[in-house]
Amino acid sequence: MKLITVNDVEQMVKIRGFNNFMLDLVKYLKDDFSHWDEFDKSPRHAIHFEDGVIELMPIANKRNYTFKYVNGHPQNPFSGKQTVVATGQLSSAVNGYPLMFSEMTTLTAFRTAATTIIATDLLSKKNSSILSILGTGAQSEFQVLAHTLVRNIKSVRYYDVDTNAMEKFAYNLRNSGLDLIACKNAEEAVIGGDIIVVCTACKGHYNVVLNKWLSPGMHINGLGGDCPGKTELELDILFNSKIVVEYLPQSLIEGEIQRLTKEQADKLVYGELWELITNKKPGRSNDNEITVFDSVGFAIEDYSVLRLVYELAQKYNLGQEMEFIPPIKDPKNLISVLGGDFIEVDSLCIEKLA
Repeated sequence: MKLITVNDVEQMVKIRGFNNFMLDLVKYLKDDFSHWDEFDKSPRHAIHFEDGVIELMPIANKRNYTFKYVNGHPQNPFSGKQTVVATGQLSSAVNGYPLMFSEMTTLTAFRTAATTIIATDLLSKKNSSILSILGTGAQSEFQVLAHTLVRNIKSVRYYDVDTNAMEKFAYNLRNSGLDLIACKNAEEAVIGGDIIVVCTACKGHYNVVLNKWLSPGMHINGLGGDCPGKTELELDILFNSKIVVEYLPQSLIEGEIQRLTKEQADKLVYGELWELITNKKPGRSNDNEITVFDSVGFAIEDYSVLRLVYELAQKYNLGQEMEFIPPIKDPKNLISVLGGDFIEVDSLCIEKLA
């Protein structure tokens, strides 16, 4: 079983280059989304605590099974910890053997950005050049750099309630060649943007973006929140937009559309992302409609990035082979892995148990 650490991911991205790694992942995502019906899918399993949520995200097809363990604790940064951390596993569906265990905090940022730009490419205006981003936390730079791969982004308008996060964001992108425009509030960041990326950790139903700020032709990627009781977009936006989701049963639980009735969702949700990727449904139909990608993050995205990482790790000889499966010749002789000398009848122990 291969063990992939943060350092292994760093080396992998250095070898491939950030842009190439992101584009590799886009290809893997499109391929897996194109085989949507071959996957055994379910909404993720979540346990909610007072301070956050911990989730398991499983998915499988006839070849592989993957799962991701991921948390969401919005108050963590106040104690020097990350809001979201994750690990994941890739296993063979043929024999059930684990193939790889990997860090997935960084990989989650990659797969979220890669999935988002697929939606952006399908739903935003082709001549979009101004990116607005609300929330300049851990995933923000990934989002900005990824969007430059599908649209000719020239300027980025950004805002966060945390000024330190805004300064961090500007510093990290100082050599990007982009015109970085710090805004004093969310309204200033949104107005004038072509593509709006919303990735906050708001815990509750917050109107981070108001309907009155929007203008015809805007595309919104609603990435943050993503939990029952957590949303970022004013409800009126949903009634005035073309909405695309990843997996409707999960989005109804924790997406922006969780506030809709089933009947409203059936009417307002245009489709799932795989339907646009496979050309079953067209994306943007004109330059005036407002489009929303109501993303919650779905397990097929973790499947794609784990599959990519496993193949690159094999190609570049990265990661460490670890012995997590007992190395026994006789499959029925599991106790042999412990050696045999300890097996004895201890009459004194029997007396104590009695």
